[in-house]
Amino acid sequence: MSQDKKTEIGQLGEFGLIHHLTDNIKLKHDSSVKGVGDDAAVIDFTNKKTVVTTDLLLEGIHFDLTYTPLKHLGYKAVVVNVSDVYAMNATPTQITVSLGLSSKMSVEALDELYEGIYAACDFYNVDLVGGDTTSSLTGLTISVTALGEADAEKLAYRKGAKPNDLICVSGDLGAAYMGLQLLEREKKVYSSNPGVQPDLSGYDYLLSRQLKPEAQKHVVELLSKLEVVPTSMIDISDGLSSEIKHICSQSNVGCRIYEDKLPIDPTTSMLAEEMGMNPIVAALNGGEDYELLFTISQSDYEKFANLEDVKLYVVGHITEESKGSYLVTNADQEVELQAQGWNPIKE
Repeated sequence: MSQDKKTEIGQLGEFGLIHHLTDNIKLKHDSSVKGVGDDAAVIDFTNKKTVVTTDLLLEGIHFDLTYTPLKHLGYKAVVVNVSDVYAMNATPTQITVSLGLSSKMSVEALDELYEGIYAACDFYNVDLVGGDTTSSLTGLTISVTALGEADAEKLAYRKGAKPNDLICVSGDLGAAYMGLQLLEREKKVYSSNPGVQPDLSGYDYLLSRQLKPEAQKHVVELLSKLEVVPTSMIDISDGLSSEIKHICSQSNVGCRIYEDKLPIDPTTSMLAEEMGMNPIVAALNGGEDYELLFTISQSDYEKFANLEDVKLYVVGHITEESKGSYLVTNADQEVELQAQGWNPIKE
């Protein structure tokens, strides 16, 4: 088939399109009793607690198709949902995918999108068990619902952090945000002068963190192996400041985060400085890192002491609620943390 040929979605119809996109699904989990092909999926979580989460991604709000490859977008749409499941210390098992499709979308474009969706399903070992498609007058809309399972005693909530608990993050912060700033900068350059090619050299890591992030599957697996249940946990989708304030609010505690403990990749700092930004601001407020932020008792931290293959960053500790939530700067000054990350309903 010529790569230039575009098949209109209307040529297949709704049921033909669904069959085209889902015909090769092979279920991986015994809990997936019935997947795509009936009025509803049938899931059987025997002796487990079920977790459910949904994310909505809108073209022009959450992604820009000017610089976002459809395969990466499909992959990311799954990742942002399974990341929420991992943030409950649970294991993702099934997803549903629903799409609002504009008239400009071709069957070949959808194939690219689903290539990314299926790649993420394979990597995170989840079954695609259903969804819906409809037309959209406002661009591409993607809604993914993820289900997962966990033993009741292993679930981690935002509520549960206690004074003197250690605050941990699973990886570096701010890279995804700086990747977005780079893409937006080069888009503006290209828009004003289409003859100038985007200069993205040297920033592959930042671009991958923005366009193809990964959920922290290995961290949850490690916690299980070490028999550690976090006292609280959340994923970093809206920025570290926003997320730790969620934990503090739900747990009725305060916190101290230390500037010199924040993990920031050198390329994040380099691009931030090039753009006249403070990399600490990117780390605190950038969002979309999809690292896990969690609290553990000091005694549990000892279990991580001799690990070589997994890096755990302790960035602060939990305090009494009356002490508030602050960043301790390198100058030993305390600055109140503000929830300045991504706000999905801000105009």
